[in-house]
Amino acid sequence: MKVRHHQQVDQAPVTMEGSSGCHVRWLVDEQQGAPNFAMREFEVEPGGYTPRHSHPYEHEVFVLAGDGVVVEGDVEHPLRAGDVVFVVPGEVHQFRNTGNAPLRFLCMVPNSSASQKPALAAECSRPQDETADAAPKKA
Repeated sequence: MKVRHHQQVDQAPVTMEGSSGCHVRWLVDEQQGAPNFAMREFEVEPGGYTPRHSHPYEHEVFVLAGDGVVVEGDVEHPLRAGDVVFVVPGEVHQFRNTGNAPLRFLCMVPNSSASQKPALAAECSRPQDETADAAPKKA
């Protein structure tokens, strides 16, 4: 068994194209001996967002703090602490912070996801209001 505080894990910026103000901590994964799943903690700054993307694996999310939305295709679902999200394989999605404090959530994915690169959505992960006048970029 391994026990540690989440702040003992290094936080790194999300560098995937289309993200803004987003950081991740890999809390549990294969490096700690977890054979099946990885647990990540994301922190999104006010006004920030994850890339608008899809991938061939599911993931489960538990919102710890903050206010935001999760975008499912073209539909926005409000999020707050205590909410649970299940993202099915292949679904285009994005998390956005709409509040004044960091949006923090746990995200669990299969360890096999490390070898499966996510695909950016055609609008290159920018919120819709920022892409209204911009030509779509290729992923």
